[in-house]
Amino acid sequence: MRRALLILRKDLVVLRRSPALVVILVAYPVMIAVLIGLMATYANAKPRVALVDEAGLPSSFTLAGHTFHVDRTIDQVSRNVKLIRMPAAQARRELQSGRLVAVITIPRGFLATLKALVSSPHLILDTGNGGITPRVRQQMQALVYNLNLRLQRAFITSDLHYVDLLLHGGSGEIAGRRFSVLGLDRAGTLLDRLPPRSEVLELRDFVHDAQLALALTGTAIRATANPIQLEEATQKGRTWALSAQVQAYALALTISFLALLLAAGALAAERDENVIGRLARGLVGLGQLVWAKIALAATVALALGLAIALTFGIAIEAGNVSGGEPWQRLPLLCAGLLLAGAALGALGALIGGLARETRTASLVAILLVLPIVFVGLVPKEVVPPAGWVSDAFPFVHAVRLFTSSLYDASPWGPFGRELAWLAGIGAAYGVLARVAARRLAG
Repeated sequence: MRRALLILRKDLVVLRRSPALVVILVAYPVMIAVLIGLMATYANAKPRVALVDEAGLPSSFTLAGHTFHVDRTIDQVSRNVKLIRMPAAQARRELQSGRLVAVITIPRGFLATLKALVSSPHLILDTGNGGITPRVRQQMQALVYNLNLRLQRAFITSDLHYVDLLLHGGSGEIAGRRFSVLGLDRAGTLLDRLPPRSEVLELRDFVHDAQLALALTGTAIRATANPIQLEEATQKGRTWALSAQVQAYALALTISFLALLLAAGALAAERDENVIGRLARGLVGLGQLVWAKIALAATVALALGLAIALTFGIAIEAGNVSGGEPWQRLPLLCAGLLLAGAALGALGALIGGLARETRTASLVAILLVLPIVFVGLVPKEVVPPAGWVSDAFPFVHAVRLFTSSLYDASPWGPFGRELAWLAGIGAAYGVLARVAARRLAG
């Protein structure tokens, strides 16, 4: 054990003497983590959707007494998508080529059907076959909902105007024709002037009941049109850059890159420097050499991961972000960083043993870490085989462990499960790395 610690001390001294290399090794995975965070954020950016206007809508039209400006209304209701007007042929071609995610068509006669209100007019939606199709369909449904909401408000206002005419009387207009209504108020006044006969009393009761009923009509129509209303409370939350998910991915990606690269390169370097032969003759066993490289990866993962967590915490505290940083969870995080770094170091040592040369080992480690990371980013519900593959590597378990240790209300179940996964994976890779290390001495 003491000899393995001496090997670890030697590797740490080498790192200390190469500050430029350390800076590059730290900056590169952090940059990748930021890019992944940006990619996750802008995955929700507005998709391009073509608007084909076969109805030839005018620049504005009047409906239910309200004037609608077509382009302005479309801009207001299409906040989740980027609508682009184009001819039908061009829209069809760009949808087939994948430059558009959907085409929404306004068919001929749309406006006439809308104004008649005998039947509901239709919009036609064509979508591609990609994985984004369900999301686009939901956004188109939201667009139609917002459009219906605006039209509904116009119709309700118009209907309430007619209810007001029935109550109080006055002049109105339907289909360009003016008319006058006596109104229940004036009808009641006229009835009061008539002799109190039984028929007159019955009419007075009817007018009174009608007045009470119609007085409640406005509230009833509004409540029927909007049975449930959503009230949004104003509360500041974390931005994407300081979110729990980004913090967990930044930690896992950074230590994955460094642990794999350091363990693979450090083990293969022992052969390049012609040291492993002398070490294997009795100074340090191959098993101790492998565990020293795993310990190197775990030590660097702990130091760098803790630094990243502290940086996140300081930024969150300085920005007075709601929820703050769970400082009391740092001991759990440290345990997770050590074990995740060790598991990744075992995989890196296996790569170094198989590659034998430092340059080959470093190149293989760099080429391997990105597929491991991106496979781990694919949700298991979307592509189940990707989830099965990612379970065989430490990255996805590290992400889950960091998330649970920092932000789960009750972290012990997920933390223990992922800890067991990392311990099992790390032990398996460690045994394989011990076997592969024999190639270095050969």
